[in-house]
Amino acid sequence: MTKITCLGAGSHSFGLSTLITLLQSEVLRGAEISLVDINQESLDLISELANWLNSEWDSGKVISSHSSHQNALNGSDFVISAIEVQPRERLWQEDFQLGSQYGLRQPYAENGGPGGFAHAARNVNTILQITRDMEIQCPQAWYLNFSNPMHRICYLINEYSSIRSVGLCHQLAIGYAMVAKALASDYAIEGSESFLSSHADPENAEAQQKMALAGMQHFRITAAGLNHFTWMIGLQDRVTGEDLYPLFRKRWQAIPINFEPLTHKVFSVFGLFPIPGDEHLCEYLPWMSCNRTQPWKKYDLSLYDWNYFETNRTDLWKQVEQDIRLWQNLDRYSHTHSEGAIEIIEALLTDSNAVWEAVNIPNNGTIEGLPDNAVVEFPAQVNKNGFTPLSQFDLPGGVLSLLQREVSTAQLGIDAIVHGDRQLALQSLLLDPVIDDLDLAEKVLEEILISNQSYLPQFFRFS
Repeated sequence: MTKITCLGAGSHSFGLSTLITLLQSEVLRGAEISLVDINQESLDLISELANWLNSEWDSGKVISSHSSHQNALNGSDFVISAIEVQPRERLWQEDFQLGSQYGLRQPYAENGGPGGFAHAARNVNTILQITRDMEIQCPQAWYLNFSNPMHRICYLINEYSSIRSVGLCHQLAIGYAMVAKALASDYAIEGSESFLSSHADPENAEAQQKMALAGMQHFRITAAGLNHFTWMIGLQDRVTGEDLYPLFRKRWQAIPINFEPLTHKVFSVFGLFPIPGDEHLCEYLPWMSCNRTQPWKKYDLSLYDWNYFETNRTDLWKQVEQDIRLWQNLDRYSHTHSEGAIEIIEALLTDSNAVWEAVNIPNNGTIEGLPDNAVVEFPAQVNKNGFTPLSQFDLPGGVLSLLQREVSTAQLGIDAIVHGDRQLALQSLLLDPVIDDLDLAEKVLEEILISNQSYLPQFFRFS
């Protein structure tokens, strides 16, 4: 019997969608789904929902719940992780504000900048403990990671454990949405005018999803790079195989410049189309944090609405609780977006040679010019042996240089956090595009370490 352990099962964004797609899988009929969350209230709720859906849908799964991963890992074949130190939005906001008091304006403060360093740092010790426990209890299991910063966390797992892992992210959907908007008239795609931006705007979410689905139906994107910093290498008609990149270049130029203005500019300068959309792209570019020019205004880079999403998550869970208590709205859970976990698990189990368009695994020569141990994102074939890149990628020098800088920043940061090495941590921040002053970097690092001391005892062993 296949056993799947879901860490952070109480996550509304990833935990809920992953659970539903697992329950709907016929390939996994008879599998054990072990739900884990340290928040007992969230765990109880997701467990009750899982048992209800399992019964109503006749899914044939065996459901168990655990407040500790140590009690759940034994015999696992797959471990799906969407863990985050909580409260997520509040800590994210604090990361942003930490830099602000020193005059730093981080574009987004989630994956890059000092915020990206702090975000990764808080999760390092927990993830290392999980992988060490996996090495004892389920050494052959696959670790499927959804936690950000993606390529930093995946580098941590691959570099400091023997566990097999892959990182999965839905950001490629933004690329499909933007391509669909550009080629809407050529493919009779309706509603493109309603898709206004890639930003995390709830009012734009439905239109964005519609464009993404249309894009996936009509087109095939080949992209390579780093998670949230990936680039469109090829674009084809999904049915005919026709090369659509030339047509896309022409149509994209006709889109008003106020739609993803940063993407417009970067595409025109570097010659390759950046996939993530402005909201994530801005985190890795060295010219997006200057207080003198204030590029965030020029490119209309809005911040994540932390309060809204915290409140929204609470409201959504209240709705789930009400549905369970009243045994109603079953159809609400019938259709959900797959985050990729179910497709990957089924491909690994069935040896199907399925193709997944965005996996995050060690480079090993796939992108020329990046270290073999850098965790990169690209399309791969999936079977019982793991992941095989569909091709090798030779990126233009300018794009490659941007990626090299981020890889060095991320790896130095993770190495520093694991070893509690302040010198390496400082080097990481000085390579980061947000930081442009040595003395300032020292102050910011000290602030990060003090603010997160409870998560980072390794930095204070000799103080």
